[in-house]
Amino acid sequence: MKKLFFILFIVASAPAIAQNVTSLQYSMGFGTGDLGDFIDKPSFRGFTIDYRRMVQPNVGVGFDAGWNVFYSEKSYDTYTMENLSIGGKQWRYNNQVPVLFAADYYLSPDEAINPFVGFGIGTMYSKRNTDMGQYTLEEDAWHFAIRPEIGILYEVNPDFSFSVTGKYYMGFEAGDLDAQNYFALNFGFVFTK
Repeated sequence: MKKLFFILFIVASAPAIAQNVTSLQYSMGFGTGDLGDFIDKPSFRGFTIDYRRMVQPNVGVGFDAGWNVFYSEKSYDTYTMENLSIGGKQWRYNNQVPVLFAADYYLSPDEAINPFVGFGIGTMYSKRNTDMGQYTLEEDAWHFAIRPEIGILYEVNPDFSFSVTGKYYMGFEAGDLDAQNYFALNFGFVFTK
């Protein structure tokens, strides 16, 4: 906990001339593990907002927040859940909402093409719905989560860039839900002030 307060102190006391970097990204998600077993289709409904305060020319710290909605429609069949079997058609939904403290390391901060790596730690809210006829089974949990990231920035001018990033969200087992993991491919607009 002391380390977290120390990092937050460094961010807050960085010089006033430090840059703020905000990124708005469209996110496509691909479930893995338990999430991929529950919904085998990719998510094309997602977005991410990233904020970084540049504490060094090649180091940014801040936060990530996002939302990906996974959806799948299953054909008429008999489905068994615990000790109950029900026949019907299923609609499956899974909402993933990560909120993470994050840090990035930029490899070429003075170049137009700037690759970077990052890491995030925080929490991820998962809400899973299974709809069948007039019945809904709902499960939700707050997971401890980590997220490695790789990406590239393409600078158009000093105030605006495009980004492409790959993020792998790992939400550890919590409540009634197993670990919820997914890979997100993001395309975004980056604003520097």
